[in-house]
Amino acid sequence: MLTTIKRITYYFQVLGLNGTLLALAGFLTKRTYYLKKTVKGVAHPIELRVNSSDIPTFRQMFIYRDYDFYAKQPVRTIIDAGANIGLAAIFFANEYPDAKIIAVEPEAKNFELLLSNIKYYPQIIAIRAALWHCLEPIEIFDPGAGSWAFVTKHSDDPQALDQTSLGSVPGITVDAIIKEHDISHVDILKIDIEGAEKEVLSATEAWLPMVDTMIVELHEDINPGCTRSFYNGSNGFPHEWFQGENIYLSRTCSAKANNQRRS
Repeated sequence: MLTTIKRITYYFQVLGLNGTLLALAGFLTKRTYYLKKTVKGVAHPIELRVNSSDIPTFRQMFIYRDYDFYAKQPVRTIIDAGANIGLAAIFFANEYPDAKIIAVEPEAKNFELLLSNIKYYPQIIAIRAALWHCLEPIEIFDPGAGSWAFVTKHSDDPQALDQTSLGSVPGITVDAIIKEHDISHVDILKIDIEGAEKEVLSATEAWLPMVDTMIVELHEDINPGCTRSFYNGSNGFPHEWFQGENIYLSRTCSAKANNQRRS
C-alpha cells in the first residue's frame, strides 16, 4: 500500500492529475498511454509515454534540471548521444536557441517519439545510430530496465552472446558526426549510452580537443571499465563536477551551486 501511495504521489508531482490517471490506467491495462506535457520555459509541449521510464527522465531534465550549468561562451553546437525521446535535446534547444543540436538515438520506438517531439525544432537534427568508437554495425539489446536502458554492443561481445538482439543500427563516431555536419567546435557533448561510453572513450584523439564541455553518465555496472576509460580518454579539462547522475568535464564552464549532486 505504501509503495502504491508513493507511486501515485510521484506521478502527481511530475504529471498532475490527468497524467496520474493515465499512468494508473496504463499499469492496470498494460497499455501504453501518451500525454502531451507543457513545461514552463519550453516552447512546445512534450509527448511522453506515461507508464514508462520517460517520466523519471522528464523529471531529471525539467524538474531537477540535470543539464543546467553556467556556459561561459555562446553555445553553437551540441551533440546529444543517447537522445532517447529527445528530452535533453529539447532542454538544450530552449536554453541555447542558436545552437545546432545533433541527436543520436539507436532504438526504433524511442527514435520515432524523438522525431515527433523535435518536429517544431528545426535546429535539432536526429540520427538513428549508436555512438561507437568506429564505423560498424552495432546490435541493440533490451535488458528489461525500461526504454531509457537499451544497450548497444558489437555482436561478438561475450556479454551479448546470451541475449536476443532487437536488430542492428550503424555505429557512428564523434569524429564522423563532426565531419559530416561540418563542425569546427563542439560546445557540449552529452553521452548517456548505457555502457558503450567505455568503447567510445577509448578512442578520443581525433575529436577531444574540439570539445569544450562533456556531460557523461557512466554505467560501470553494465560495462565494467567505463570509469577508467572515461578518465584515461578525457585529459585536459580543468573543471570537473558531479550533477545528478552525470560527471561534467569542462574547459570553460562551471556548475550552478544549487545543481550539484543530489543525495
